[in-house]
Amino acid sequence: MKRLLTTLALSTLVLTPLSSVLAFDPNYIISDDELTNPFALDRNQIQAYLDRGYLGTYRTEDNTGVVRYAADIILRAAQSAGVSPKFLLVLLQKEQSLVEDDAPTDNQLDWATGYAVCDDCSKDDGTIQRWRGFGKQVNSAALQFSEGYLADIAANGSTQGKYGPDIKVKIDSTTVTPVNAATAALYAYTPHIHGNENFASIWDRWFGANYPSGSLLQAAGEANVYLIQNGYKRLITSYSALTSRFNANLIVQVSKTILNNHPDGSPISFPNYSLLEDEESNVYLLVDDSLRKIDSNETFKSIGFSSDEIVGITNAERDAYTMGNNITNATVDPTGKLYQLKSNKAVYYVRDGIRQVIVDPAILTARFPNEQPTPVDSVVIEQYKEGKALLLPDGNLVKGVLDPTVYVITDGMRRAIDSEATFHSFGWSFSHVLTINDEALALHPLGADLTSE
Repeated sequence: MKRLLTTLALSTLVLTPLSSVLAFDPNYIISDDELTNPFALDRNQIQAYLDRGYLGTYRTEDNTGVVRYAADIILRAAQSAGVSPKFLLVLLQKEQSLVEDDAPTDNQLDWATGYAVCDDCSKDDGTIQRWRGFGKQVNSAALQFSEGYLADIAANGSTQGKYGPDIKVKIDSTTVTPVNAATAALYAYTPHIHGNENFASIWDRWFGANYPSGSLLQAAGEANVYLIQNGYKRLITSYSALTSRFNANLIVQVSKTILNNHPDGSPISFPNYSLLEDEESNVYLLVDDSLRKIDSNETFKSIGFSSDEIVGITNAERDAYTMGNNITNATVDPTGKLYQLKSNKAVYYVRDGIRQVIVDPAILTARFPNEQPTPVDSVVIEQYKEGKALLLPDGNLVKGVLDPTVYVITDGMRRAIDSEATFHSFGWSFSHVLTINDEALALHPLGADLTSE
């Protein structure tokens, strides 16, 4: 299997993310970027979709009369017009079921995208015959959106005099207010609720990405940030919770469709190492997603906690957490400390009496971006029990010095990203890829490759 290297080798794998049945929002179908990204799929990925049916081996004339494979016609039309090949694939499926039909009729192929065919028009009408044919249909639909609808909206705020962002319009018997240009353009092309609901359903089935655990997602134009964990999206309800536990630079802007593909999980409301008190006056230290009960007031004081830091929570809020080990007078450094040996500059993280070496500066920065280790002699470190090396937190992108494969850290493992197309499909940036020494990289267990499937 190919993997994403710094040389950006391309993959042949198909993008087939998580399928789910979602409530249709007629005001928002897809984002503007989802409609206008001509590089959303490479040629091989388009071909993989078409291999589901007849179009996989279909060759015909493009709009210029040159005979090409359907995948090449779609890719060229998308990149020439500046629209997404994902959009064209969904349009072909929505209009004529062409992507998944293994025996389409000539009529389906000739009017592949429904271009120039109105509800009451005859396909035998002589005035529309110049648009007959698969290649002409794909090219004309692509241009209709980029040079027609979207250009009108950019220049005038609407197209056809009534379809535009934040402009109410009656569709069938429903009042729709498109929130963006893409949604408005889709209604201009298909002025029916059911047709656009079908488009959204196909899009969600094929392209609603399933993000790996540790991903931070935010719907474009909205303030809320979510952590993806075990397939669920967890709302981070405070800025302090976000900055104490995560790297805000790794937030990925996604569409509402993608967010909605992940069911709601429990919210993240408090910074790490918060002191929380339940309705029975039990006090806990929050460590990631676990609550550690402080066994006595004496222990509380001996560790140096202050009652001013305590935040009250309900028992229901308490029960949403897992319970960790109690904190007693024998517990050493329950909130953790960073030390650096004066002799060789090695850095260790100490918590609960266990020392964990940090084998690369990038891991130190990723884990503790605002902390400096305390210089100590080796005798201080040697008093603690040796534990496993501290690894990168989930959600980080990383490669080795000699190993050019790009990985994402998720569930404590490194998963090789199989292609540049997969990398970009998740909205990641190469500027966020960390480089660590290969020995440190190898300490992260190797998981299954991350593909767009």
